[in-house]
Amino acid sequence: MDLIIKIKGFSKERRATAIATITATLLAIVKLAIGVMSGSVAVLASAIDSILDSAISVFNFFAIKKAEEQPNELFPYGKGKVQAIAGVIEGTIITISGIYIIYEAIKKIANEDSTEMLGASIGVMVISVLVTYFLVKYLERIAKETDNIVIKSDAIHYKADLISNGAVLISIFLVFVTGLDFIDAIFGLAIGIYIIYSAYEIISEGVLILLDRSLDAEIVAKIGEIIANEKDARGYHWLKTRTDGVHNFVEFHLVLDPQMTIERAHNIADDIICKITALEPNKGWVINPHFDPHDDEEKNVRIFEGNTSCATDEK
Repeated sequence: MDLIIKIKGFSKERRATAIATITATLLAIVKLAIGVMSGSVAVLASAIDSILDSAISVFNFFAIKKAEEQPNELFPYGKGKVQAIAGVIEGTIITISGIYIIYEAIKKIANEDSTEMLGASIGVMVISVLVTYFLVKYLERIAKETDNIVIKSDAIHYKADLISNGAVLISIFLVFVTGLDFIDAIFGLAIGIYIIYSAYEIISEGVLILLDRSLDAEIVAKIGEIIANEKDARGYHWLKTRTDGVHNFVEFHLVLDPQMTIERAHNIADDIICKITALEPNKGWVINPHFDPHDDEEKNVRIFEGNTSCATDEK
């Protein structure tokens, strides 16, 4: 596997999406052929899922490429949220595919269609389960190393594929043993419902990033602890965090001695920033401290709420 993924000029994330695309495309071709010829709803559902996987992985490849572009005058914070948009689109497409699979399953039950080529169907699904298993393990490793939302989404939906492929294999085997064709449709129905359920997490994560949800509570607490433990600071307030899936953004107001030199304040900020970035060294960070001679949190709240008066507060 390591020999395959060493594609020059590609980041880990883009290599992962390229491997996922190639794998899903090959599986889709084989499963689609067997699904159409056999009349198996479960195999056809798995084929459709693989086709969508392939299309989504191609989309993710370019989304990651766009997200990796450097900030510029038009996009000073970068384009990391492209990946969150990709996650929402991916989850939506997966949901639609689940609805279509449910439709096909219900139609087969209503029409009492039979399933053919059971041996070939079992064979292709065994191969699909094995290949998808190794792909999931690879994507999970890259997701852990990079903490990338697109790779996480890919890992989640390929894990869903692994479960659905296993269910397809079981259903075909049961049809082969019992001769009851409706089993195939029932499993297809269950797979469709599971696919829709699995898409929820992908959509939810993307939407929360687009809405500037704060970092995980544990990380925020650690950031607060780092700032609070700065011995030369008199306190802090207005701590705000968010992520675009690629970079973590942090801003806070640090209360310092009004007589402190700018150089000393700068060194304190650098020390705090260094400790914060060490919390997630694989992430990019944008950390903006603001120095205050006293605690003016109430003024910050007023400005945030739309009261833009910047009259000097009484000391």
